[in-house]
Amino acid sequence: MRTEDLPDGHVWLRLADPGWTNPLDARPAAARGGRWNPPDGAPTLYLNDTVATARANVRRFLAGTPVEPEDLHPDRGYVLVEVSLPTGQRVLDAHSVEGLATVGLPGTYPLDEDGTEVPHARCQPIGSAAFDVGLDGVRCRSAADTESHQPRELAWFPRGRRARKRRARSFGDWYFGAD
Repeated sequence: MRTEDLPDGHVWLRLADPGWTNPLDARPAAARGGRWNPPDGAPTLYLNDTVATARANVRRFLAGTPVEPEDLHPDRGYVLVEVSLPTGQRVLDAHSVEGLATVGLPGTYPLDEDGTEVPHARCQPIGSAAFDVGLDGVRCRSAADTESHQPRELAWFPRGRRARKRRARSFGDWYFGAD
């Protein structure tokens, strides 16, 4: 596995439903699973690297529905929670070509060589292995934007530590802003 240290002080971005009591609770993802953790696996907090990545994820969440981002109420759409993590975080590199190769994923990730999306079932054992060796998470290319491969996400394993909420921004404030 290829690893990297996250930059201390980086502001990560969590998409949250405005009705969630605690948007930084990683237990729901532990129960249902996600791309990098299987159901009933490690608590995992899924974070975006940039506002552009968060916007791409909103479009992905709404894909296949009759709802467009413009249809969401500015105060009831996805909240963007700015988050700080503890210092000294070491994570699996699942975004560079070299990092992807070390875990058996194609350099075209999040797409497979045939152009289909790499399924969660293929990524979950990789995330579990990263957790088992003591890494703090998986930094990966975002599946929400398969064109540029620039957007990054982080599947962070709290391991009893807490992410710190810096501020929360309403949908109307962050989605249509200039960030």
